Amino acid sequence: MLAVVDVSHARGPRLLDMVQMNLCNSGWAGCYTGRSVATAAAVIRAERPDVVTLNEICRGDADALARAGGMAVAFQPAVDRRIGQPIVCRDGEPYGIGLLVRAPGDQPARGGTYPVQDPGGPEGRAWLCAPTAGGFVACTTHLVSTNPFVALAQCRHFFTVAVAAFPGRVVVGGDFNLGDLTPCLPPNYVTDSDGGVQHVAVAGAARTGRQRVIDMAGTTDHPALSVTWL
Repeated sequence: MLAVVDVSHARGPRLLDMVQMNLCNSGWAGCYTGRSVATAAAVIRAERPDVVTLNEICRGDADALARAGGMAVAFQPAVDRRIGQPIVCRDGEPYGIGLLVRAPGDQPARGGTYPVQDPGGPEGRAWLCAPTAGGFVACTTHLVSTNPFVALAQCRHFFTVAVAAFPGRVVVGGDFNLGDLTPCLPPNYVTDSDGGVQHVAVAGAARTGRQRVIDMAGTTDHPALSVTWL
């Protein structure tokens, strides 16, 4: 059974609901269980968010979760820098990050990899943004876990270059592998987190209305983070 910790109960005019998840579903990592996508689908159906940000997934996972939630999907693969090709999951699907949006915009999603990467590993970490019909841009990223200085450099690039290229209101979710986003976060953002390395942020919101940490029942090594922005 999924366990939910309701951290705040404030009510007010809703800007949007979002869920951030890291599903550890490449098939290669020790945290892989093969059950996280089914659990994520149950969370999405229960929460009915406007935006879902997804990390450590295969392309097929993103498509399956989009169908489960009746949402549009965008996907950005991580890159094997040794060969310049997408990293693949154990099932042969491209591996990376994804976005689900309930009301897609008429502009295409855009993504890429960072100019600064961990020199000790081949994975090129990525970012992804997709404009929505709701008047905001949804973005996600998954930063390096092995080097906090590289993670911080990637975080700064994410907010000041990648995200900043999109005009208007922005909502962000991702596994930043940083406990604190303050050193890389622009001043107009409101943030929340799962108490660990997953963070959500929005430009232009007044505050967090409700934040819930959802235990994924051992199917992945990260909880889901559900946030309502006011």
